[in-house]
Amino acid sequence: MGTTVTADLFISADGWARGAESPGYFGYLGPDLQQWIDEESAAPQHVLMGRRTYEALAGLPEEVKDAGYERMANLPKTVFSRTLKTVDWPNSTIESDDLVKSVLALKESSDVPLRTMGSVSVVKQLINSGLLDNLRLMVFPLFCGPTGREWAYDGLNESELTLTSQRVLDNRILLVEYTPTGNPIPR
Repeated sequence: MGTTVTADLFISADGWARGAESPGYFGYLGPDLQQWIDEESAAPQHVLMGRRTYEALAGLPEEVKDAGYERMANLPKTVFSRTLKTVDWPNSTIESDDLVKSVLALKESSDVPLRTMGSVSVVKQLINSGLLDNLRLMVFPLFCGPTGREWAYDGLNESELTLTSQRVLDNRILLVEYTPTGNPIPR
């Protein structure tokens, strides 16, 4: 039976996960986006993330650690890394074995949904392995252009998606949800 795997990617309109000097949420945090983040982080889930995302979130300064941060800290988290030896964030474990095998085992054993947080490389591996059940793209209204870092689509295999929902947050951010079909793309 198992549970679902959902990947969330926050990207610019030109497909970058961040800009060289972009603030969090590309500088577009508004009340609708904040409400979505609060609702999502309050839901039962097991978070999947890579080393860079873990280090960024676990290393946030005390002055920005709000109630949302505390909720996230209390969630179970698996950090995929071949270089980390320890993690200090509560409820976090390191997984240095094969990501696909690990997620397959978690998918079968977890009693809560699995969800990525950041971690473009983790999302790409989930998509390419066919383990992803839901893809949520939060598209921000800007082009990063030459300052873009971590292109979200580099290295993806061909895959057809079915649109399952769409919303506009704060009259400017597009939240688009897809389900992979497992079918080849149309030719």
